Amino acid sequence: MENPGAGLAERSEPDVMAAAAATPTTAATPTTAATAARASPQPVTGPEGGDARTSFRFYDNRQKYLMFVNTCTEKWVVAERVERELQSIHPKPPAIRVFDAGVGDGTVLTRVLRSMHLRYPTLPFYVVAKEISLEDVRLTLDKTPDRFFEHPSTVLVITNLYYREAPWLNPQSVTAATTMNWHEVALTGTTAREFERQITSLQPLLAENWGTVVNKATGALGYERPAVLVIYREDHRFLLNSVIPRRGATRADYDLVIASQPYRLRAPLEFKASRVLAPLAKALGPDGRLLVVQSHGGDPGQEILQGVWPGENPFLHDRHQVLKAVKEVLGPAARSYNFNANPEERALFRHEMHTLPAEIEGSIGTSTLLAAWNAAVYVGQIEDARLEQALASSRYLEVTREVLRRHGGLWFCDEAFGISRRRSF
Repeated sequence: MENPGAGLAERSEPDVMAAAAATPTTAATPTTAATAARASPQPVTGPEGGDARTSFRFYDNRQKYLMFVNTCTEKWVVAERVERELQSIHPKPPAIRVFDAGVGDGTVLTRVLRSMHLRYPTLPFYVVAKEISLEDVRLTLDKTPDRFFEHPSTVLVITNLYYREAPWLNPQSVTAATTMNWHEVALTGTTAREFERQITSLQPLLAENWGTVVNKATGALGYERPAVLVIYREDHRFLLNSVIPRRGATRADYDLVIASQPYRLRAPLEFKASRVLAPLAKALGPDGRLLVVQSHGGDPGQEILQGVWPGENPFLHDRHQVLKAVKEVLGPAARSYNFNANPEERALFRHEMHTLPAEIEGSIGTSTLLAAWNAAVYVGQIEDARLEQALASSRYLEVTREVLRRHGGLWFCDEAFGISRRRSF
């Protein structure tokens, strides 16, 4: 989940994640703190629909995020689901074009890149990854040296731009466009270790350019300065000349767009459709496919939440409602797309928390209970104020223990749905 818990959508100049519960004292406070996201940080609502009095920065808690991604299989399972989409794309010269709408720690993307190499070992890759979190950008880049070694004809682009900008690598405001930091890195050498050294040396550049700002009026988190980082191998520059993006002259036309947990569960439906998914659909090329993954609920994780907060249901909009809203936002242009909700047996899939049989059969240890509790509140996106109240007693541990024993473990249910662009468009 590129956002702790369930999705993360983007913060905004209008699309941004909600800020901390405490309202900043300045109109725009620079910070380089990472915004954790399940696959990417997401806005609770953004300036356009949020109540600044109740906004909070759920995804800023790196401890919750890292515990979740390291104890649960969601990223593995999502990557497998994305791999199935590769069978249906129809790439055209000069490259396969992929956009990750919230790369998070890079686990999903790097697994997908391995699958792409298996299927298309000789074709050039043009891959754009959107991420506002500095820490997640670092984690993602740390996974890429072997990708450049195995598939040398790769162009990787990392950007902190908003959903409405990132697919085109083009800020919409004149001020942002003129101040954008566009940095190109041509890796030298032929080994993963050589690439690793050069990518690691980019840390000062990232720290300088991946800062964020918090807007006092909206509580929205956005980039301090727009940034684009382009990486490719120097010894493949000639081959990739028509693939490497040029500042101010970049097209979208993606063959595949990955949107795993791209918004907060409780975000307004109109926000999910107009600020996140509609721009991503518009970034598709003919025959291009957008795969969306969001939390579904109806699983042991939700049982834990309802055991502590009766009636708790953060899963407000199912795939049918979301797709209908996107159609309405696109208007007449919706005729150029196919909207694929898929039947339950194809749309729903589950991911689990890693446990050993002995951990559940006998006396369940505190560490297992805490990991399960963390996963449940992460997926359910429970805000800190409510968590503090729940932690005042041991009831949350008792509920978690009961659910784990009843089901023999902990698992969560996600749903996948898609939008594809018709070839005739």
